[in-house]
Amino acid sequence: HGSRRSEAKPRKARQGARRSSETYNLTTEPPHIPAMKFQPDRASDHSIRSYGPGWVMVGNEKIEHSLLLGPDGLRQNWNCQRFEDLRSEHFAPLAELDVELVLFGSGPQLRFVPPAWLAPLMQRRIGLETMDSAAACRTYNFLLGEDRRVALALLLQA
Repeated sequence: HGSRRSEAKPRKARQGARRSSETYNLTTEPPHIPAMKFQPDRASDHSIRSYGPGWVMVGNEKIEHSLLLGPDGLRQNWNCQRFEDLRSEHFAPLAELDVELVLFGSGPQLRFVPPAWLAPLMQRRIGLETMDSAAACRTYNFLLGEDRRVALALLLQA
């Protein structure tokens, strides 16, 4: 008799747990989906619309050379096509930008520059994040959409 009571209590507790969590049979009733608020993207003329090997689409312009992009519409040629062409001189002008962060897209694969080349950025307390060019494009758009002061130094090599 005493054993029945001890079995009954756990059973009720388990049943109560099942009732408190919602389950849905997908064939008979749709799950409850909370309302979602949609907001338009804050795409601008200097965000990246698409990209591929050796090119990016900025606004309505297809660009097939390495470039610098900034939050205030900066769009200029970056005179280096391959990672092997980079020198410290390519990074010094980045310290003059009015940004909090520079994203460096190193081409199709992740490659790091010597830390000494970044001294001008460090002196101005500007961060630099290195990633492959595709990831740098996505991150740039994301941060730009959050109104962050970000620049993109992008190597475009096929």
